[in-house]
Amino acid sequence: MEVFRQLKPYYWVERKFIFASILCLAAATALGLVYPNLLRYLIDDVVKPQNWEPVPLLSLAVVFVVSLKGFMNFLSGFFGGRLGNRVAYRLRNASYAKLQELSYPYYDTAKTGDLMSRLTADLEAIRQFIGFGFAQVLNVFLMILFGGIMMLTMDWQLTLVTLVAIPFLAFTAVRFEKNIHPAFREMRQALSHMTTAVQENITGVRTVKSFARESHEVEKFSARSAEYQTNQVGAATIWARYFPLMELLANVSVVILLIFGGMRVIDQHLTLGELVAFFSLIWYIIGPMWGIGFHINNYTQSKASGERVLELLNQFVHVKSVPDAVVLDKDHVKGHVRFENVTFNYADKEPAVVDISFDAPPGTVIGLLGGTGSGKSTIIQLLMHAYNVKQGKISVDGLDIRQLDVHSLRSQIATVFQETFLFSASIRDNIAYADKDATIEEIERAAKLAKAHDFIMELPLGYDTLVGERGMGLSGGQKQRIAIARALIRNPHILVLDDATSAVDMETEHEIQAGFKELMKGRTTFIIAHRISSLKDADEILVLDKGRIVQRGKHASLIRQSGPYRDVYNIQYADRPQQDDEPALGKGGTA
Repeated sequence: MEVFRQLKPYYWVERKFIFASILCLAAATALGLVYPNLLRYLIDDVVKPQNWEPVPLLSLAVVFVVSLKGFMNFLSGFFGGRLGNRVAYRLRNASYAKLQELSYPYYDTAKTGDLMSRLTADLEAIRQFIGFGFAQVLNVFLMILFGGIMMLTMDWQLTLVTLVAIPFLAFTAVRFEKNIHPAFREMRQALSHMTTAVQENITGVRTVKSFARESHEVEKFSARSAEYQTNQVGAATIWARYFPLMELLANVSVVILLIFGGMRVIDQHLTLGELVAFFSLIWYIIGPMWGIGFHINNYTQSKASGERVLELLNQFVHVKSVPDAVVLDKDHVKGHVRFENVTFNYADKEPAVVDISFDAPPGTVIGLLGGTGSGKSTIIQLLMHAYNVKQGKISVDGLDIRQLDVHSLRSQIATVFQETFLFSASIRDNIAYADKDATIEEIERAAKLAKAHDFIMELPLGYDTLVGERGMGLSGGQKQRIAIARALIRNPHILVLDDATSAVDMETEHEIQAGFKELMKGRTTFIIAHRISSLKDADEILVLDKGRIVQRGKHASLIRQSGPYRDVYNIQYADRPQQDDEPALGKGGTA
């Protein structure tokens, strides 16, 4: 029960529904004991002496008991349903809030399909058990207790003989639970793998079709589906092995009752009505014992699901604000960024950046150039406090970012990522995402600076045009310009452009950069780019290789030095006519 002990904060606040559901179910269970007594009375006091006078009253009593029991069952289901839905609501919100709280290191390895499975199928299993299953399990014990007491009061000797098979039935049910729980855990895992395969295929459908790999994806999904099928068959095999045995043990009790009970009736130690009542009561006990496998099934499914949800809820948050963290005041932030001997490596990997140091006063433009894996994006992620710095120090306006409130720090930074993500909403909502209070005039101004206004107005609904999932329906350049407008509308003190113009043509890039020049005034800007044209106006360019700064300086000085910057320049401008203010560079890179 450790899983449900940890889940207690989510359902114990609704304990009034728990108690109401259990009390109503207990009342319905107690009313069920009236049937055997009515049968005993009918046979011994009505049929045998042929005294038919109580029949109308007996009939009304049956109708009353049946109606009252049905009403109690309804109330139990009603309160249980309210309980389950409220618990699922709390768990769903808590899980989603946890996903928002978790930092970048978790998402480096997390799978979307697996997370979706936890928030849907796993929560549904928990809802069903807490809302209905728990009360049903408790009801099993109540039925055994109530039925056993009544049988003992009627004939304790016959009771002990009849129930001799019950411990074996209980032992078999416990063994069944121990075997079925691992099977259900594996089944949940296989379901999450299958969900992940579907999610990845739908997300990457254009890539799949462009490479004509539909058959490969079908085979891959079939393998995941076969894994899930194998787990289902394995669980069904366990059921098939244990349920016939439990049925056999249940019927053994009935056979014993008929043999010994019949002998006691013949010996006149028991009346015929009491034997019939006994027969009804034995099923009153055996029924829940026989069905305990179903309750164990629900319990183990919810237990496996609870483990997966708790794994998410208990996930360690790598990056979070320290106690008494400093909250930046937007009106007083200047945007002075300083890296001091910063070294960082991802988990179990070689250092991504080594001994990085630079100073970026307010209004400075810092360019970052380097090949794939050189550490450009890592520097930006460290600035955003996406990861904790291992060595060295990063400060904003002289304050160590580890002492700053994480959300207030990131609220001062606007980022345009190389991989553009747009929400399934209108263009207006996508641009205003960084500032929910933005007016349409501010939205249009940001779009004009990003050179997106013209193509937006050509769309059927303009700024109210809905974009598809992840921006489907727009070109790469259009999505990138909307993302730029989204960053600009925040009016940030620190602006990060991570290859922000890689998906636009050279002419549009030139127009966007002209808008950037106006926006960059008074702001600290970091530009990650592969095009020299995007970096040449930077106040300082850092050339990175294998996580280290191998060159630094302005464009004019770097192209006069032999090194990677000039090599990139020669490649990109090999066919460009020499300008008067540029040195003549030979094939070997010497002036």
